[in-house]
Amino acid sequence: MAKAVFQKNQKVWVESVGAWATIDKIVPIWAKGFDEPVRVTYDVGLGREFHAHELKPEDKVTDGSDGVSGSQWRLMRAKNKWQQEGDCAHHPFPGTYPVVVTDQADWGGWRTPGAEYDRDPHKIERQARLIASVPRLQQITRELITLVADAPEDAPPAIIELARQAAAVERYVQEVPSAAEVPSGKASDAA
Repeated sequence: MAKAVFQKNQKVWVESVGAWATIDKIVPIWAKGFDEPVRVTYDVGLGREFHAHELKPEDKVTDGSDGVSGSQWRLMRAKNKWQQEGDCAHHPFPGTYPVVVTDQADWGGWRTPGAEYDRDPHKIERQARLIASVPRLQQITRELITLVADAPEDAPPAIIELARQAAAVERYVQEVPSAAEVPSGKASDAA
C-alpha cells in the first residue's frame, strides 16, 4: 500500500523539470478491494502528476552552520505608498510601516498588507517586534532546554515543565512537515 510522502503546500524540487514547486494536490490512486491507496501522485501545477521519487523536499534549515542565522533578522521602516502622511496621523510612525527583514540584504522577510496595517497599526507594530525577536527568544529557549538537560536533578519541577514545553515547540519549529501518516492525503491541522 502507498502512503503520502509529501503534504499539500509543501515546497519540493522537481528534478525532471529543474524547478521548485509547491504541492497543490495529493492524488491517491485507489483499487477495488484495497483499504488504502495503491499509489500516490502529486499535482504541483506543472502539467502532469509526479511520483514521490521524482520530488525532493526542501532541506531543513539549520541556524548558523550554513550562514543562515536569525541574528540577521531586524526591524526596518518602509515608506507608506498607499496613504499620505496626513491621512495616517493615528499610526505610531506616520508615513511608514514595519518590515521584518530576515536576509542579509534589505529584502526578504515579513510585511503586512496596507489595509490590515491601517485597521490596527499597534497590533502590527507589536507583531513586527515579536517576529524580529524570535531568533533571540529561540536562543533563550535552547539554553533553557540545555540547562535542564545538563542537571535535571537540580532544576525545580516548574522549570523542568517549562523546558519540556520549550522542547516540544522547538521540535515543532524544526521538523519538516510530512503527510506520511495520512494515507488519504488530507493533512490535519498542526498544533
